[in-house]
Amino acid sequence: MSRERKYPDFILLNVGHAVHEADWNWKNICSPFTRIHLVENGTARIIREGKTYELKKDHLYLTPSYIVHGYECEGHLSLYYIHIYEETDNQPSIFDLVDFPVEIEADPLTVQLIKRLAGIHPDRRLKYYDPVSYDNSAMLIKNIALQKTSPRAFEMEAEGIIKQVFSRFLVHASDKDLDIDERILKALHYIHTNIDKPVNVEELTANSFLSKDHFIRLFKKSMGCTPGKYISQKKIEKAQRIMLLKDVSIKDLAYSLGFENISYFNRFFKKMTGENPGSYKKKLRLLGKSGQEE
Repeated sequence: MSRERKYPDFILLNVGHAVHEADWNWKNICSPFTRIHLVENGTARIIREGKTYELKKDHLYLTPSYIVHGYECEGHLSLYYIHIYEETDNQPSIFDLVDFPVEIEADPLTVQLIKRLAGIHPDRRLKYYDPVSYDNSAMLIKNIALQKTSPRAFEMEAEGIIKQVFSRFLVHASDKDLDIDERILKALHYIHTNIDKPVNVEELTANSFLSKDHFIRLFKKSMGCTPGKYISQKKIEKAQRIMLLKDVSIKDLAYSLGFENISYFNRFFKKMTGENPGSYKKKLRLLGKSGQEE
């Protein structure tokens, strides 16, 4: 099957080396950025989507954005971490189209590259390892700005290293559905390029030249959910990114994403995030202030 290639555009947020002594224990982490960990030695676990992954020496671990996960560490652990933010520009994320392995073995070159990335960006080390201290709007904005204003040579090198490390996972990745229909890919493109407008199933059905029932069945087979749920999910993820980067009223936010009913926006936001948008925004502002004070 032919498909337009999707190359992710990542911005480096954080990178560094950490040593933990039974103090890497966090639950219910859900961030707008992707994490890559390289285990140097020690033992710990990553828990996500009902599965537990025992960390192994000289292995890489990938946790995409908006994946709820946690860590358990009962002893010594030494690892490198990389936090990267994907700029999608209203296009599907690569994680929408491709299934990536959680764990792969690291080759010697990749280990050298990650150490080099940490070495040229000492300012991106985390001061504190509690996700609350860095997983907030102030730190996200600060790190994006740092990368965009860093020396061009370092920015280019960081981009190259991140793509090389990410490519190691891509080698072992597969399409979400190897038989995904071109009409579904077309629908995904339409959804993401019109994410700030009302998008309904009837429009997608008309563009695909399929009956409504056939389109919904085909979409659910390819993406694992109905088109209506997928549209709302992507709008809420976009709302979370906007709230991280801008101070906007809930009403304006809902309308800017094509929600004609604010009550529906509030209900679906809470269903996805566990909080209503007002509480979520207030928490971000409080975390942002504490981040700026550090």
